[in-house]
Amino acid sequence: MKKGRKISKVVLAYSGGLDTSIIVPWLREHYGCEVVCYCSDVGQGAELEGLEAKALASGASQVVVEDLRTTFLADFAFPALRAGAVYEGRYLLGTSLARPLIAARQVHWALQLGADAVAHGCTGKGNDQVRFELTYQSLAPQLAVIAPWREWDIVSREDALLYAEERGVPVAQTSKDLFSRDGNLWHLSHEGGPLEDPATVAPESMYRLTNRPGLQPGTPDRLTLGFEEGRPVRLDGQRLDPLSLVEQLNARAGLHGVGRVDIVESRLVGMKSRGVYETPGGTVLREALEDLCALVLPHDLLRTRAELAPRFADLVYNGQWFSPLRVALQAFADRALEPASGEVTVELFRGQARAVARSSPMSLYRPGLASFDMTGYDATHAEGFIRLFGLPLATAARRDAAARAAVTAPVAEALEVDDVV
Repeated sequence: MKKGRKISKVVLAYSGGLDTSIIVPWLREHYGCEVVCYCSDVGQGAELEGLEAKALASGASQVVVEDLRTTFLADFAFPALRAGAVYEGRYLLGTSLARPLIAARQVHWALQLGADAVAHGCTGKGNDQVRFELTYQSLAPQLAVIAPWREWDIVSREDALLYAEERGVPVAQTSKDLFSRDGNLWHLSHEGGPLEDPATVAPESMYRLTNRPGLQPGTPDRLTLGFEEGRPVRLDGQRLDPLSLVEQLNARAGLHGVGRVDIVESRLVGMKSRGVYETPGGTVLREALEDLCALVLPHDLLRTRAELAPRFADLVYNGQWFSPLRVALQAFADRALEPASGEVTVELFRGQARAVARSSPMSLYRPGLASFDMTGYDATHAEGFIRLFGLPLATAARRDAAARAAVTAPVAEALEVDDVV
C-alpha cells in the first residue's frame, strides 16, 4: 500500500488460520484502524467453528460470514470443469477457483460498509496475493490494499506462531504441524513443512479426505453421473443440487482414495513449489465429463476445447477470473458443451476413477457405422477418400523423386562416358 494514506476501516479476508488471526491485531497496531473480518464459507467445514468469536476476541469490530458453497460450485468450479481446465495437466484448481469469489464478496462488503481498504493474509511468495489483488483491481480499484506479509518483519511460520502466542491469539496450528492447508468443497491442499523437500514422501497422516491403500474397500464402487449441457445434475438417477452432489462424491471417492495429486508446480511469481492436493469428487466429475465429451463432440470441437483448456487453466491459476479473455473462453466452452447431456458410469477402486460405460441422446457413436458389419456402408468409397487424403503425400513423393533424379542424372552420364573411354 502507498505510504501515508490514512486508513480508517479495513475489511480483511479472514479464514481463522494462523496468518489472518495475527493480522487482526497487527492492523490495529500499525494502522490504528477498525478491522472487519470477512469470511466466505466455500466448504471449509469444521474450520468455521468458533470463527466469529475468535475474530472478535482478536480485536475485530465486526465479522461477516457468508454461505457461498452452492455459488462456488455452480458459478466457479463447474464452469472450469466444462472448460476442461487443469493446470499443468494435473492440478484441478481448487484454491485458484475459490479466491476470486472470496475476493469479490470481500470487495462487496468493503463498499457496503464504507471501508477504504481491503487486506489479505497471502504471503509475498505465493499466487494467492495475485488472485486477490487482481480481483480487487477488476471490481474496485479505488480501494487501498494492505498485504501484511509484504510489510511486517515476520518471515516464517515459526515467527507467526510466536507473534500469536505473545498476543494471546488462539491458533490451531502448532510447531509440530506446519502444513499450510486450504480447503473447500472442491479440494484440500497441503503445502509447507516436510513437503518443502520434493524428495520427501508425503506422510499418510497428512491426508484428510482420502483413504490410504490399507483402508480402502476391497471391492469397486460404481456410480452413474448424469449431465445436462455439461453440468452435473444427477447421481445414480437422483437429481441433486450441486452441493449435495459434490458432498456425496467426495465421500464415496475419498473412501477409495481417489483424487490424490502430489506435484511440483510453476507458481506465477516465478518459482517452483510443491503441493499435495486431494480432489476426490472433482476427479470423478472430470473423468465422467471428459468421457461424455468424447461421445458427443465432433473431433474438431473436441480438439479445439482441449487446446484452449490449458489457456483457461492458466488464467484461473493466475488470478484472471474476471478478465475478458476468461469470460470469452467460458462462452466458447459453454456453447461447445451444449450437446453434453447423458450419463457416464465411473468405477472407483484403489485410488482410481475410471469411466466404464456411457450413453447420451446426443451421441455421435453409431453402432452400424462402428461395427465390422459392412451393411449400409459402401467400402468402395474409401478408395477415393484415401487417394484424396493421401494426395499431399503422393505429390511430395513425386517431387522428391524428380529432385533426386535431377541430381543423379549427370553423375550417371559421366560414368557412362568413362566406360566408353
